[in-house]
Amino acid sequence: MSDWMDIAALDDVPQRGSRVVKTPGGCVAVFRTAEDEVYALNNSCPHMGGPLSEGIVHGASVTCPLHNWVFSLETGQARGADIGRVDTYPAKVENGRILLDKATLNQRIVA
Repeated sequence: MSDWMDIAALDDVPQRGSRVVKTPGGCVAVFRTAEDEVYALNNSCPHMGGPLSEGIVHGASVTCPLHNWVFSLETGQARGADIGRVDTYPAKVENGRILLDKATLNQRIVA
């Protein structure tokens, strides 16, 4: 059974926007799509550490603000050549609140 952490109201994150959640293991970017789906990814682009939370959200993707690498919000995989990926974390919306899976975040802290 998962233990979920309440991080914000869905309306606190703009559509096609993000919010950063600070953890002891680093920052996690939580994205909201235009369709109100939520995704959580490591906030740091593997290329040059660009803050993905400052990128452009389009569909189920985010474009890094530094060098335009495009990442799938669903898988964390960079689009195009096998140039990298970012970690993803389970996220969901319940009763208008965004929740992140604590167990997965704890694995990030240990790693």
